[in-house]
Amino acid sequence: MDLLGLVLVGCLVGLTTVLFGFGGGFVTVPIITLVQADLGSDTARVAAATSALVMLVNAVVSTLSTKRETLAHLKGEWWLFILLAAGGAFGAFCAKFAPETLLKWGFVIYIAVTAIDLLARPGFFRRGAAKARDTVKAGGGSGADGEDLGDGGRGIAALFGFPIGGLASFLGVGGSVMTVPMMRRSGATMTVATTLANPLTLVIMLPAVLVTITAHASTEVSGMVGSVDLRSALALLIGAIPLIVLLRRRVPKIPEIIHAWGYVILLITAGAVVAVS
Repeated sequence: MDLLGLVLVGCLVGLTTVLFGFGGGFVTVPIITLVQADLGSDTARVAAATSALVMLVNAVVSTLSTKRETLAHLKGEWWLFILLAAGGAFGAFCAKFAPETLLKWGFVIYIAVTAIDLLARPGFFRRGAAKARDTVKAGGGSGADGEDLGDGGRGIAALFGFPIGGLASFLGVGGSVMTVPMMRRSGATMTVATTLANPLTLVIMLPAVLVTITAHASTEVSGMVGSVDLRSALALLIGAIPLIVLLRRRVPKIPEIIHAWGYVILLITAGAVVAVS
């Protein structure tokens, strides 16, 4: 795939960052897997490392563009942040030594299990309606514009921080695949859950990127920094960042059920692409 093609894919990465909180991981991993397929045993490792860098930058841009009243849902969650970061560093370190097969099929299985859970277990598509109503009745669930915000980040117990961060950085998928459903079931809207997934991804991916840039792929390829395909990452970011800034200022209004189904469909698509690559 040429640079222009990667820039166009980057636009899709930016769209998924804003709408689904993925930070680009579920688009970046399949794309880099295809672009760097000739790396053989290093392909999955390079895809995860490159995805981590793209997600980090996108998460920073998206977080800086987010309304303060929305970010306030994460206020005081210091233990969650610490454990997410520790898990992020640990997962990235383990990925340096993991076989390519484990990284590739771990990604596929991770997505498959998540998709089945979202479809089979109640709460995701209806966003914990009872909890949302209780929050509004208590007088603490509405933002400045009257939108029902639900419990936001309070739906994620701190003890889950380490495993979320570890799996996210190990596979290069970001933390949203677990954090969005958790916040959703706590009563958060899709908009708030996916928005808050970006600062949480930032916390995970900062230490993960620091680890991955020190892990060199066994195959020497131009444009690589550690295990990161810097050329592809920059092209993806060129397409993603302007779209993130634009959409964060004017967040699209999407019906909840369509937003939720879009999240699940994108998960399944990403897993399928990696599985057949």
